[in-house]
Amino acid sequence: MNSLRIEADEANTKVEDLKAKIKALEQENLQKEQEITSLSHRNQVLEAEVDKLEVKVKDAKAAADEGTAHGTLNETLQRKLQILEEEAEEADKNLRETNDKLRQTDVKAGHYERKVAALEASRDQWETKYEEMSKKFNDVKKELDEYISEIGSM
Repeated sequence: MNSLRIEADEANTKVEDLKAKIKALEQENLQKEQEITSLSHRNQVLEAEVDKLEVKVKDAKAAADEGTAHGTLNETLQRKLQILEEEAEEADKNLRETNDKLRQTDVKAGHYERKVAALEASRDQWETKYEEMSKKFNDVKKELDEYISEIGSM
């Protein structure tokens, strides 16, 4: 009977531990979702910046074509164009890194969702086992009480 109590207490402890783990994983999942949102926003900002830079590159190229007669002006525009292209490459690099981080975060989020599902299934099994053991305990207790009352009435 004590072993049943101990086992029930252990089961309760495990259930509480699993609930705490689930809560921690849900919090971590929420943080990952917020990070995904943040990275998505950053991705949009970088894409807008790339678009702006591409427009600037096109403008600089057009100005360079028009200024072939003006050597000094052309050299200046070429320098500006080079700077804009470097900025575009840097923005493109940042965009690729952001997309990689977003993919990694998606993979992690999927992993943690599966982990939460597994923990919830495990918790459900423990709850079922606890309910079964509780019912057995109550049945045995009832039977013991009946024996005691029979012995007492003799």
